[in-house]
Amino acid sequence: MNLEEIKLLIDILKGTDVTELELKNGDSKIRIRRGCQGVDTPPFETGQVQAQKQKASENIKEEKRYEEIAAPMVGTFYRAPSPESRPYVEVGDIVNPGDVLCIIEAMKLMNEIEVETRGKIIDILVANGEPVEYGEPLFIIEPL
Repeated sequence: MNLEEIKLLIDILKGTDVTELELKNGDSKIRIRRGCQGVDTPPFETGQVQAQKQKASENIKEEKRYEEIAAPMVGTFYRAPSPESRPYVEVGDIVNPGDVLCIIEAMKLMNEIEVETRGKIIDILVANGEPVEYGEPLFIIEPL
C-alpha cells in the first residue's frame, strides 16, 4: 500500500464507528486504530454504567423525596464566607428559604447561593474550593 491509499482508508474510517482495522496484502500488513489505546472497556459499557448510576440516584431521590440543589452558574464553590469562618451549612442542618448554603465565585464576584425550600441537608456533594459547572449538583436536601 502506498501513502495515498493509507490516507484514503483513514478518511473512510473517520465517518464510521470502526475503531480498529487490520489489512494484509501479500507481505504487507497495516493496522489502523482510532481513539485511546489501553482502554479495555468498550464505550457503550461506560455509558451503561453511568446510566445505571443515574437511574439508582433517581430511584433514591424518588423513594426518599430528596432534591438536588444545583449550581446556577460556573465558578468556584466555597462553603464559608472566608477561610477562617465556619461553613454556612453542615450535613444534618435544617435550612429555611433564603438561608445561604454556599458561595460561588464567578469572575471575581462572590455570589451567595440561597435555598428556596425548607429542608434538611442530606449531603454536600462538592468540596470547598472546587470548580463547579452550571447545573452540577451541590447539595441534596430532604424537603420538610
